[in-house]
Amino acid sequence: YMKRILVILGFVLLAYWLFAGKKYPLDTCIVTDNKLGSMGDPITKTYKGQDVKFCCKPCIKKFYQNPDKYMDKLK
Repeated sequence: YMKRILVILGFVLLAYWLFAGKKYPLDTCIVTDNKLGSMGDPITKTYKGQDVKFCCKPCIKKFYQNPDKYMDKLK
């Protein structure tokens, strides 16, 4: 039982080490290219495990109509 807990803890620490501190690559809205924060606090959603940032709520709806088009910006 203790060995299983240590293995799980190891995976958690590895995931944290790999992903912590990873800065979001854009300082603009993924949909409109407006500066994040220009329309109030940015909105962050997670799509397929990746954080995605928007300048406003309407951009979220537009993103989900064709997410692959916008996700290419994060590559």
